[in-house]
Amino acid sequence: MEENEVRLQKVLASAGLGSRRKCEEFITAGRVTVNGDVVDELGSRVDPEVDIIHVDGVRIAQTSGHIVVALNKPRGVVTTMSDDQGRECVGDLVAEFEERLFHVGRLDAETEGLLLLTNDGELSQRLGHPSHGIVKTYLARVSGRVTKEDIEKISAGFPIEGTPVAVTECKIFESGKNQTVVQISIHEGRNRILRKLFDELGYPVLDLVRTKIGPISLGSLRSGHLRVLENKELGKLYSSVGL
Repeated sequence: MEENEVRLQKVLASAGLGSRRKCEEFITAGRVTVNGDVVDELGSRVDPEVDIIHVDGVRIAQTSGHIVVALNKPRGVVTTMSDDQGRECVGDLVAEFEERLFHVGRLDAETEGLLLLTNDGELSQRLGHPSHGIVKTYLARVSGRVTKEDIEKISAGFPIEGTPVAVTECKIFESGKNQTVVQISIHEGRNRILRKLFDELGYPVLDLVRTKIGPISLGSLRSGHLRVLENKELGKLYSSVGL
């Protein structure tokens, strides 16, 4: 037996999946895999620092020392960990953490909403790589009344700078006399692409908020506040990029 190995059901319970007895039921039902192989024997031991464990296809969070932080970035804060011009930056908002965090992707200074930060380099790289097609959802408040025809144009892939914007969903969230709130989901990360898209169609963006990245939602997190992702969310995030 290796020094770091512990019983599988203990690892599952520590990850918040329920009592030891409940986790034993997961194992005997064949719902648990370790490094891709089904493990259904209660005596099984694993190294939580090394082995990759999934329950019902969702990776569980383990004691790797990696954390992921969800931040509701306020308007006017720049997406850098430090700023030589003295502007308020994302790094200022996570200064309480001992871990050396890096932001995953960016939000321009005037865009608010969900930003993920982590000390897991591989997770960060996968979340940002186009091959994984991580969908990001935004609420855009724009000037003017957006027409159904323009929603259809956006959904079909409206070209910006010669390349269609990769939209997975677009719909009117709220409509007023002179303004419209559009909910739009994309799986690309070109700089200021949504502002360019709505400008091109004649609807200047007034406010832009990112509400979701992959399986992680902003929820009720207030502007300028943050939370560390718990085991269940963390597992879904890792699974979304094949980890």
